[in-house]
Amino acid sequence: MQEQILILDFGSQYTQLIARRLRELNVYCEIHPFNKIPSLTPAIKGVILSGSPHSVREENPLKPDLSQIKGKLPLLGVCYGAQFLAHFFGGEVGKSNSREYGRAHLEIIDHKAKLFEDVPNDSQVWMSHADTILTIPANYKITASTHDVKVAAYKIEGEETHGIQFHPEVFHTTHGSRILKNFVFGVCQCKGDWTPASFVETTINELKTKIGSDKVILGLSGGVDSSVAAMLLHKAIGKNLYCIFVDNGLLRKNEFETVLDSYKHMGLNVKGVDAKIKFYSELNGVSDPEKKRKAIGKVFIDVFDAESQLVKNARWLAQGTIYPDVIESLSVKGPSATIKSHHNVGGLPEYMKLSVVEPLRSLFKDEVRRVGKELGLDMNILNRHPFPGPGLAIRILGEITEEKIRIIQEVDHIFIEGLKKHDLYKEVWQAGAIFLPVQSVGVMGDERTYENAVALRAVSSTDGMTADWCHLPYEFLAKMSNEIINKVKGVNRVVYDISSKPPATIEWE
Repeated sequence: MQEQILILDFGSQYTQLIARRLRELNVYCEIHPFNKIPSLTPAIKGVILSGSPHSVREENPLKPDLSQIKGKLPLLGVCYGAQFLAHFFGGEVGKSNSREYGRAHLEIIDHKAKLFEDVPNDSQVWMSHADTILTIPANYKITASTHDVKVAAYKIEGEETHGIQFHPEVFHTTHGSRILKNFVFGVCQCKGDWTPASFVETTINELKTKIGSDKVILGLSGGVDSSVAAMLLHKAIGKNLYCIFVDNGLLRKNEFETVLDSYKHMGLNVKGVDAKIKFYSELNGVSDPEKKRKAIGKVFIDVFDAESQLVKNARWLAQGTIYPDVIESLSVKGPSATIKSHHNVGGLPEYMKLSVVEPLRSLFKDEVRRVGKELGLDMNILNRHPFPGPGLAIRILGEITEEKIRIIQEVDHIFIEGLKKHDLYKEVWQAGAIFLPVQSVGVMGDERTYENAVALRAVSSTDGMTADWCHLPYEFLAKMSNEIINKVKGVNRVVYDISSKPPATIEWE
């Protein structure tokens, strides 16, 4: 059984970063809402309570049931988590009288504290809270302070419960990774044996046990996630995997043919299905982003249901769902509100007789690539940029028409090929073009034009949870703009998106 750390989420913008830091240490962890604690198994070696935009002093504070955790498992409270453990167990939290946001320097009080082993005194930490711990219970011992915060860290005597009022997971806490390392290895006694090789071995064995001799249908997209999922399943069940690649009419230029060709060399059983007309019909007149996603999801389900009928006794539908998909689709009191419904999350309608299997559900994007490399996947597939499940439908703002699809396919093709030609493709996490619902005045030759505007988008990221816009060379952007306007009929203006996530999302819809 894979050892793991359980992270309880109170809605902090940094919760995913805690998970990233632990996984970089080869320690498996899962994020769960504070009010939906999973069954505690022997595999769980410790628990971390995240920060939160909320206060423990609110009328209805976020209160997890820690009766089976505190004093029984190693526990680390971060910011709100630390304040919760102090305030509701005999101490007091109040509004801070001094500014407690930004950089501070840690004075270690207890040099024998496991949490601060090999952490130098006066190490920089990052504070982000309006409340502060005023008093701690009698059996709590202060282990570190800062100039403005007396209780920067503490430990409960007689149990492995620790609290810190700063964020070890962020870059600005210079020895934050060391502190987390001390917690998972020194306090929780984790082995750190969660590697791509161990994931592949464990997952293949689990798939064999779960699926047995059943038949599985997998929707391939040509992207990293579905390709890695396909190879894991292929190694587990072989010929009982039936892959379907649907042309929804919203793919990149020539992608249907290119993707089908790339899978010929992987030994996969793949069938291509042309369903363009069905998708266009369902999307006719639809302009609302959520309704587009729902419409596309509905047709996908219909197509897969029809195809599954052709595979006698198929029992499972495999999906390339990854961990950010799961996190972004959570919506409970406290953790971040759902931003948009996700095309890979949400299950299947009752009439469809297939159960869902998601072999990558626990992985971040960069981890999927490492697993794919372990499986020996072609680097051209592994290095492909992510592409949204709804395809160009959410890159065409407003109503979708075949003419708009043609235009954005051409624009996107010029942009992506340009990135590859100028050795910029690998520097970018994701790139694409957006058809804007505006027209603008231009001049071509001696004639006035009134044509469409498009936006180019390129971002850098590690796992898609956060992203920054790419600072592409001006000369390259100028070349792209000139080529697009000259070659794509119907476009007379190109703009570049310089928004980061958050506050923007990577896609416009």
